[in-house]
Amino acid sequence: MKTRLAVDVGGTFTDFVYMGHDGVRHWKVLTTPSEPWKGILGGIEDAGLRPGGLDFFINATTLGTNLFFGQTRLERPRVVLITNRGFEDVLEIGRQNRPSLYDPFFQRPPPLVDRRHRIGVKGRVGSRGEELEPLDEDEVARAAAEHCGPNTVFAVSFLHSYANPEHELRAKEVIHENCPQATVVASHEVDPLPMEYERTSTTVVNALLTPIISAYLERLDRALRERGFTGRTLAMQSSGGLVSLRDALRMPAAFIESGPAAGAVAVAVLSREMGIERALGFDMGGTTAKASSIVGGRPTYTDLYEVGGRVHMGRPIPGSGYPVRYTYIDLAEVSAGGGTIAWVDKGGALRVGPLSSGADPGPACYARGGMEPTVTDANVVLGRLPSSLAGGRLRLDRRLAAQAVGRIAERLGRGLVETALDIISHANVTMARALRVVSVEKGLDPAEFTLFAFGGAGPLHAVELARELGVGEVVVPPLPGVFSALGLLLADYKLYYKKPVVRRLGDLDLRGVEEDYREMEERARRDLEAEGFGPGEALLTRWVEARYVGQSFTLTIPYTGSREGLEESFHRAHEARYGFSSPDEMVEVVSLHLDAVGVFEKPDLRQLLSQGGSGGDAVVGSQRLVDVDGVEKEAALVEYGRLPPGGRVDGPALVVYPDSTVFLPQGSTATRGEWGELRIKVG
Repeated sequence: MKTRLAVDVGGTFTDFVYMGHDGVRHWKVLTTPSEPWKGILGGIEDAGLRPGGLDFFINATTLGTNLFFGQTRLERPRVVLITNRGFEDVLEIGRQNRPSLYDPFFQRPPPLVDRRHRIGVKGRVGSRGEELEPLDEDEVARAAAEHCGPNTVFAVSFLHSYANPEHELRAKEVIHENCPQATVVASHEVDPLPMEYERTSTTVVNALLTPIISAYLERLDRALRERGFTGRTLAMQSSGGLVSLRDALRMPAAFIESGPAAGAVAVAVLSREMGIERALGFDMGGTTAKASSIVGGRPTYTDLYEVGGRVHMGRPIPGSGYPVRYTYIDLAEVSAGGGTIAWVDKGGALRVGPLSSGADPGPACYARGGMEPTVTDANVVLGRLPSSLAGGRLRLDRRLAAQAVGRIAERLGRGLVETALDIISHANVTMARALRVVSVEKGLDPAEFTLFAFGGAGPLHAVELARELGVGEVVVPPLPGVFSALGLLLADYKLYYKKPVVRRLGDLDLRGVEEDYREMEERARRDLEAEGFGPGEALLTRWVEARYVGQSFTLTIPYTGSREGLEESFHRAHEARYGFSSPDEMVEVVSLHLDAVGVFEKPDLRQLLSQGGSGGDAVVGSQRLVDVDGVEKEAALVEYGRLPPGGRVDGPALVVYPDSTVFLPQGSTATRGEWGELRIKVG
């Protein structure tokens, strides 16, 4: 098996999982937010790993998200948008969806391109690809020469370029002729589908991210190669698939949620292997908590994501961010990580989030200068964490945690323990809502699911969340604190191809559709072959994007090859998604999609992850903690590495991993399973 190193760069910790001939190694280091590559290189050196011995380096990062939320000291490039004359304001006009429907003072998020940098030029292509007016190349040349600069990126988005991209291709050539060093992103290259607002927004977001993601990936790849690395660098997409460094640089907006997507991939693979039909993924790290739903070993997906938008209790608020049209794993994310700060508002009420202490300075108990009380500090006060984290790299100071929580306890007029319990309760309510977003709001009953809890803090809160949702079983997977990084090693290579159609189902030319699919499949096979995948390692799946005539948004369904099959599938999908269908309404096919998967060699997960306990008594001591009922109790301190297969732990107890901690309240029972997982029966 080829040697692989997976690195997931989070807001607080950077997680590493190495898989090689000698087995699996994993570790964590604190993230260096403004220069994440330094944390990665430092983590590799600390582990004594030689980059020259690696066949694959696989990376997931939150750098794209951080740019839009202002969490890193990054300089935004200047984006110049070149579009059709009269359509310079499409980014500001947008859609009519409003984040605050009854707020008369509502303001849209500011456009990512200043008005003076949105240039309209003569030229027009019709909806069927016919040229209605020639492109004025002189106007394009003047715009390129006037705005040319070392930190400028040009975004080109013309009407109906999905039907005929000739104007965009020529504009790109003219820009390069007049500004040779410029980076140019054309809309047909990143989003070849109708709806000009979404296509233009996707193009601009890609233009904005291209130099930043390029600088990060190229600097990291160069540094690895200077240290002897000769293998392949891959990046995780928000869709849960891996791509080459070249494709990552072409479509950087596809990586905005790459880390959380890797966690969902890991849940999908492991639940499928374990025979669990329905799983809820719960990933709680240092900055945020993420939720996903997995049915039949497959995550749920969405084709439209708003980057930089607001989230209310796990629910994205439409119209509050910048649309990106690409395949994303459907995730709910809330500001409820271990580093989330608790505070008292002007009305004297306790609030938790959305601000986070991050990695620098971190929670007060890290003793790195943090003064604000966090969720982690509350858990330390309650005795629900051991004396150190990250395999002993990070010592926890209970005195500093008590001081931080005590300051707001005094303002609230409550006791220290009461306040810590309230902080945990507030965080749990927020995270439970995120889990409901991916289950109840999708028509799924969480009581029918198994909750997979991971991340550094996920297993600490999982049993309480399961009780809140009516879930009967929690699975803490192997390597829980670095489980998303493990997901990078379980993912496959994925490419996506799209062809616009926009035809009513009754008018659809099925022969033409077959020809379109064959052309996409030929291209996909060539692309996968160029990446080293043989015919037996390529999986191609056909999909159709459809809607009722007159609808604005679409559903993606499998391509059945017949009009009757497509119509029946769409009605069924609409019923499942929205609770109703309209069989008398005409169905319209908007586009054809092809998913191309290059299947990587997978390790034997059962053999890899189910290694037995190290021997000896798993109970290594005891610790006083405050249980969920508010009563202080003596809890067993159990070392996971000593727990043999079939070993049982009764709550109250703490099961300690090198990278995470499981809190078992009284009434719950945990058993180590055959996959190395911890199965918890929720009492």
